[in-house]
Amino acid sequence: MSDVNPDSKDESKEGKTEGVNFSERYSDVMGKVNESLSKIDWTQMGKYGKAAGIIAVVVLAQVLIKVVIDTVNFFPILPGLLELLGIVVLGQWSWQNLTTSEKRTAVFDKVQNLKKEYLG
Repeated sequence: MSDVNPDSKDESKEGKTEGVNFSERYSDVMGKVNESLSKIDWTQMGKYGKAAGIIAVVVLAQVLIKVVIDTVNFFPILPGLLELLGIVVLGQWSWQNLTTSEKRTAVFDKVQNLKKEYLG
């Protein structure tokens, strides 16, 4: 008696048949994909590449900004000092630009001119 089961011979033939079917299906699918890709007008893809590049740069910049802000927040005293600095700068700007009626109207006119210039 042999140790080989007679049914195992049939299973090995079946595995080879599945491998052939898979390779045929794979080559058929790849042929269809290549045919579909050859129909695309690739000259128009430049603008999509630029848009994707801009989006990638913006995402990278946001990640870098987040890392810097998280690093600053890691130090215990630094966020409080930066907040105090912001309050001082805001107070100084307000004192220089908003104390009199003439200064307030000048700031308002500057804002209106910028709005017209950029928004039309």
